[in-house]
Amino acid sequence: MSDVLVPETRVLAVASHVAYGHVGNTMAGFVMQSLGCEVAALNTVNFSNHTGYRQFKGTRATAQEITDLYQGLCQSNLTDFDVMLSGYAPSAAAVEAVGAIGIDLQKKAESKPGSFFWVLDPVMGDQGRLYVNDDVVPAYKKIIDHADLILPNQFEAEVLSGIKITSLATLAEAITAIHKIYSVPHVIITSVQLPGSATVESSPSSSQNFLTIIGSTTRSNGTPRLFQVDVPALDCFFSGTGDMFAALTVARLREAVVNAGDDLLHTRSWVSPDDVPANELPLAQSTIKVLSSMHSVLERTMEARDAELAKETSEPCGATSPEEQQKREHLRQTKAAEVRLVRNTKLLREPLTQFEVQVLRKEDVAIDRC
Repeated sequence: MSDVLVPETRVLAVASHVAYGHVGNTMAGFVMQSLGCEVAALNTVNFSNHTGYRQFKGTRATAQEITDLYQGLCQSNLTDFDVMLSGYAPSAAAVEAVGAIGIDLQKKAESKPGSFFWVLDPVMGDQGRLYVNDDVVPAYKKIIDHADLILPNQFEAEVLSGIKITSLATLAEAITAIHKIYSVPHVIITSVQLPGSATVESSPSSSQNFLTIIGSTTRSNGTPRLFQVDVPALDCFFSGTGDMFAALTVARLREAVVNAGDDLLHTRSWVSPDDVPANELPLAQSTIKVLSSMHSVLERTMEARDAELAKETSEPCGATSPEEQQKREHLRQTKAAEVRLVRNTKLLREPLTQFEVQVLRKEDVAIDRC
């Protein structure tokens, strides 16, 4: 049996934590550990549950508390990380503190190009609105140019690029702009739903919706190498999928870079030579594995959710208001949709589904900036 674990990788994961369910570091830590990574979790919040329940208890870490935890690692020489994955930070000051950690780790590794890689998920909002304070946006914009890979969703990519994404062309324009503005070597924009964007074969009468994921690694002159993966959309809202994507990407990208040979592993920001086509980039090859695992796990989660919701529920004694009944039903549905991670660990390592990656060519989108 072949080894299904990725190459040894030490990760500093800076994100939120919940006591129940799988989001933030509760999701990312387990995912990366399941694939063989050693993970140190620095938690930016400590909540009872994720905010999708519309109610929670807990605390948010201050910028000083985040800094203190990192300084504790430094004083004991516990900063030999290969990768840093940074996610949700609860304030602009916290974003700046996380950025300072990433920059410090880069300085520690500057004598050995490629020995440290920063994956930054700029968690700011979704579905057209911010869910952080307005001052968080400029805080992210100040640190993004230090990251090696950023993972914005559609709305966050619009905020960072200043381009409204409505088509493949504008999606490609947004990535091109992000490369140019922030000089970030790698970008993936996730979970974009565009009419008619699917390129996999399907029946002309099929009503299947697809999510489009587009990524890019720059060439030496800063221009993008764009690739595209289309995956079937699942009719369910899951919390923590962005954290799952980021965690899987850390492990699978490191694996792809190691497999590409020592030259790339010891290259700044793991940027492949210009002659490597977009669909053969380590970032593209890792994205296939990431999405395949996610789809397999989420399909199993949907099956479990449907089975749980099909069970009869016993209503509490006494009359309840329509508002209380609505609240109870929301809580029941949200709990049923918690990602079934632990029982599907094998699918993180060996997914059932396999997707294809395609080069996004100039003739596919109406832009000439590439």
